[in-house]
Amino acid sequence: MDSQFDNARINADLMIPRAVMIVMAASLAVVAALCIREGEQWQQHWPQDRLITYRTVFYAIAIITFPLTNLIRYIQVRLCQTMPGGRPAKRRYLTAVIVSMVSVEAIGILGIVLFLLGDGVNTLYIFTGLAALGFVLYRPRPSEYLSIAAALAHRDAA
Repeated sequence: MDSQFDNARINADLMIPRAVMIVMAASLAVVAALCIREGEQWQQHWPQDRLITYRTVFYAIAIITFPLTNLIRYIQVRLCQTMPGGRPAKRRYLTAVIVSMVSVEAIGILGIVLFLLGDGVNTLYIFTGLAALGFVLYRPRPSEYLSIAAALAHRDAA
């Protein structure tokens, strides 16, 4: 019975981080759908050589963003466990989730920018798919939240 209460409390504490993730993923999906449906009229049709240059740079940024986001998230979770201050665990973890989600959302925005500059819809699909993968990889996790809450409880008890 106690574990059910704990699970219910954990789910309640993670409701806002999960809502942030869902809203950011849904907003990216809506913008991508608008680009697919109505994007032809918004495209700039830049020269192909410039698009290839931007595409290469944006792919490099996306490739670098994933491990960098993982590193930043790891550091933030550790800082949430050790930083002094009166902020509760759920507020500390919300900050880590928001930073991760913004980083992942940026990958999807790179695809939208490339599409609007005149690149094909496949590029939009690829970058949006990478962003969707990032939303799954860096979703709010109960284990991370519990590690923060346990560290803060241990620190306060000492």
